[in-house]
Amino acid sequence: MKRTNVNENRFAEIDAFLQRCMPFSEEELDVFHSFLTYQKFKKKSILLQQGEICKHESYIIKGCARTFYTDANGHDITLLFAVEDYWLGDIASFYKKTPSRFNIQLIEDTELLQIDYEAKEALLEQLPKFERVFRIMVQNHLASTQNRLVNNIAFTAAENYAAFLKQFPNIPQRVPQHYIASYLGISPEFLSKIRNDKKAI
Repeated sequence: MKRTNVNENRFAEIDAFLQRCMPFSEEELDVFHSFLTYQKFKKKSILLQQGEICKHESYIIKGCARTFYTDANGHDITLLFAVEDYWLGDIASFYKKTPSRFNIQLIEDTELLQIDYEAKEALLEQLPKFERVFRIMVQNHLASTQNRLVNNIAFTAAENYAAFLKQFPNIPQRVPQHYIASYLGISPEFLSKIRNDKKAI
């Protein structure tokens, strides 16, 4: 029988994400939903503060966020962007209960599905097949991080911007330019020059 939960639409995207990893029955998805908390946050909200312990892993239903840290000189360094169908969190802080080295800021009004550590452990105990889903997530994140490290070494700034646009084609319309410049490790002025030079992109 098809589920008729009035909040079913909140889970449509995350269910599709799960089914891309491996098959799940509707009953298994219902169990998963029971461990999630739906939250709405306003633009510019800080989801995680540097020095705090990360208490949730969050899936973006709608919205945009960035992870960044503040260096000794007070400069914000953007590490990554996350949009719809992405997960947010600090995996080291979440599992080890250690202070996070990062901040997570919501750039837009954002809707999230969140799971805390205790709920996640209970989910994995009840449905061990979810271990594979979260393993795939970690593998994908690691692969993305490694690719970015190699690109930063091997590519020019213009090539890195082109790679960024390929991964996040809509981000330039959704976030301030200086965040993107920070992510690429260049000045906003140099990024503006790259954007204006179509041959470089």
